Order: sequence, then C-alpha cells, then structure tokens
Amino acid sequence: MRLVIARCSVDYAGRLTAHLPSAPRLILVKADGSVSIHADDRAYKPLNWMSPPCTLKEGDDDVWTVVNKAGEKLIITMEEVLHDSSHELGVDPGLIKDGVEAHLQELLADRIETLGDGWTLIRREYPTAIGPVDILCRDADGTTVAVEIKRRGEIDGVEQLTRYLELLNRDPHLAPVKGIFAAQEIKPQARVLATDRGIGCAVLDYDALRGIEDDKLRLF
Repeated sequence: MRLVIARCSVDYAGRLTAHLPSAPRLILVKADGSVSIHADDRAYKPLNWMSPPCTLKEGDDDVWTVVNKAGEKLIITMEEVLHDSSHELGVDPGLIKDGVEAHLQELLADRIETLGDGWTLIRREYPTAIGPVDILCRDADGTTVAVEIKRRGEIDGVEQLTRYLELLNRDPHLAPVKGIFAAQEIKPQARVLATDRGIGCAVLDYDALRGIEDDKLRLF
C-alpha cells in the first residue's frame, strides 16, 4: 500500500463530474490498483475513489490520472507532497466473525435450499483476492450467487458484497454473479442501497435455521 499526504485538487470525469478544491488530503493506492482520496473528518469513507481494475499514470506536471475500464477518470493535481511512503502488508487473514455470524454461515450452507428450491452450494468461504465470500452457490436457473452474511445488516456490509461482486463478475467461469445480503436484521438504509445495486436481501431466522421453528427465510 502506498500512502501519500498532499495538498491537491481532485476532478472526476465520468457519468457525472465532481470537483474537490485544493486542500491537504490522504491518498491511498492499494495493491489491487484502487485509488481513494480521504479527508480527516469522514471516518472510513473516501471523498472520491476509483475501484479496480484501473491504471494510474503520474505525469511530469505533478498530475495523476487514474482511468478505469469504462474510461472514467480521476485527475489528482498535486500542489505539495508532504509524505509519500509504501508498505507491504501481505495477505490479510480476513475478518474473524463472531460466533453467531459464523454459525449462521454454517447453518445456511447446510440448508442452502431455504433460499429457494433447487439452490445448490458451491462452497463456503470462497476465496478472492480481497477476502473470502461467505457462501457461493447457484440458484435454480444455474446462476452464480454470492451471499454475504451479517448478524446485523448495515451499509458497510452491502459495500463489502458490492466489492466481491465486482471481482467475481470478472471471472468468466462464474459470471454473471448475483448477490444476496443476508442478516438477522437489515437496516432500512442498507436495504435501499442493496436494492439500488440489484442485490437481494434475506432476513435470517436463527432459530428456524437451527430447526426450532418454521424453516422459511423471508427473501426480498
């Protein structure tokens, strides 16, 4: 990972246009090729970013140009570089889920047909370059489906599944890949974002999956 702190302005040119005026900012360039620009007052969310696959070109005029496969551009005009360092982080072990999330994943994998008749499991913890997908399966039509499981479904879980889907859909052996965001409780904002991105939502009943109550999931 490369960390650059610089006074810069940023312009995005694509489906929309956006401009960030000159200010000190943190620029992250990750090993997967993604570039994101951060301020000091927005928690983990970037001000602007370019997801992989994309290419970064550093011009002699101190202008960085990041271009993705759709031709969209993120143009970073450097005025003063305050810090520039690179660090090898290695392979991340991934998030260790709490007991309930891990058990939900195990139960749903064992009873994948509760998502729909004719659904079949490919595998749990399907490996990708950015971490394992909780469950990879196929629906009754043979379409690949990635399932992200949370105890409480919030926006960051939808963002995580979106990144997995972007990566999985580049694999011709799997594409097209649909997404299901599954949780015991899904926040309204997360549901709206998932729907906007074409991701289905499933409310999981922990007791039902354990065979204590009705074993039907509510899939929206």
